[in-house]
Amino acid sequence: MKYLFSLTVIILSLPFWLNAQNKQLISSEMLESMHKTFQDTKPQALQNAIRNNSINDLANTRNVYNTGDTYFSNRVKTKGITNQKQSGRCWLFTGLNVLRPIVIEKYKLGDFEFSQSYLFFYDQLEKSNLFLVSILESANLPMEDRKVDWLFKNPIGDGGQWTGVVDLIEKYGLVPSEIMPESYQAENTGTMSKLLSTKLREQGLKLRKLSELGKSKEALDNERIAMLSDIYQILALSLGEPVQKFQYRYKDTEGKVSELKEYTPQAFYKEFVNVNLSEYVMLMNDPSRAYNQLYEIEYDRHRVDGRNWKYINLDIDQIKSFAKASIIDNQAMYFSCDVGKQLDSKKGYLDLNNYDYNSLMGVNFDMTKAERISTFASSSSHGMTLVAVDIDQAGQIKKWLLENSWGDSGFQGHLIMSDEWFSEYMFRVVIHKKYIEPEVLKVLNQKPIVLPPWDPMFSPEL
Repeated sequence: MKYLFSLTVIILSLPFWLNAQNKQLISSEMLESMHKTFQDTKPQALQNAIRNNSINDLANTRNVYNTGDTYFSNRVKTKGITNQKQSGRCWLFTGLNVLRPIVIEKYKLGDFEFSQSYLFFYDQLEKSNLFLVSILESANLPMEDRKVDWLFKNPIGDGGQWTGVVDLIEKYGLVPSEIMPESYQAENTGTMSKLLSTKLREQGLKLRKLSELGKSKEALDNERIAMLSDIYQILALSLGEPVQKFQYRYKDTEGKVSELKEYTPQAFYKEFVNVNLSEYVMLMNDPSRAYNQLYEIEYDRHRVDGRNWKYINLDIDQIKSFAKASIIDNQAMYFSCDVGKQLDSKKGYLDLNNYDYNSLMGVNFDMTKAERISTFASSSSHGMTLVAVDIDQAGQIKKWLLENSWGDSGFQGHLIMSDEWFSEYMFRVVIHKKYIEPEVLKVLNQKPIVLPPWDPMFSPEL
């Protein structure tokens, strides 16, 4: 009797369930209604235009910065433009471009550039080791576990962020660009990255199998070390082997040539830069989370023994005030943002009014910054060096200037950013402690909230 009652309930519920399911489907009536609504807008001319032209060309308002005002009230003294070419190394270029003005001013140089290839070699080797160690640490988890799944989806990449720059410099030092110049593979990382990823996935599977067979920790570590030799070989063939010692001298703007001296990369960094990189603090504006809180992203580091990316989440106006103080004191900053949003790449302008998609499509795009972050609609995609701010006579910030690493594209190799765009699409800025209020620095003493690597905030700059 009990089962008969249950069967009766199910049968009686079927019409309601089927009707509810049918309402979820796109019916012919729905299609007809949508068609009529669309035709009522008399769309033919607009449809022809959009079907046959670039959406950005049609949506371009062409009236932003029409005064041609490219002057800034305060600007860091910089020289030369770098070019990452077809690679995702903007984080590395940006980090080194923060330090470059220090060397240029200190030694009165006409131009100067650090070797990106030198640090990139060690970045890829260290990331490979981090992957293999992480595979061993998670070997007891099934392949479908989210952490294991994430590791195999992201074994290595050429993107990164500021803490990676710091960890690499502190361990390996720096060399001038002429000591280890760019190779073709450094400037075109796609194929090399695919080969490294494929090899690391193969090695990761092998380590998991050896772990399942009960191999000792020592045996697994020996296997990992042997695997890294293969990675080293790919890197050495593609980028060249990093120098251990080199001779160097320079000519200043007055024509004086320095003494020829021998350096190690660590000694070169200590003599030419000698900056305590631990004094720099990463600030984030993420309105989807609580402000005045310390956060940390798991696996967002470049070395096994390196530091995960750790940041203080702050109100945007506080960040702007600290950044302004840094520029006024001639100190450039590491800056990252969602560069693809409202970018006029030809003019080099970042402005919320560059493109009017709402008017073109007749559809409003109204998400807030917090909503864009939480739905993966916006995240940090590119790193650049923040070098200038324009402040009017009333003390209001009008615009900012970013030194890019895309060669001389945009505005003389730079991007001009409106203050409103800064608020909406800026994510990270790294500022020296001396420009940050003491109360904010106290947040660094908090126990950080650790976020998983698949969090929206894990987005290495490319």
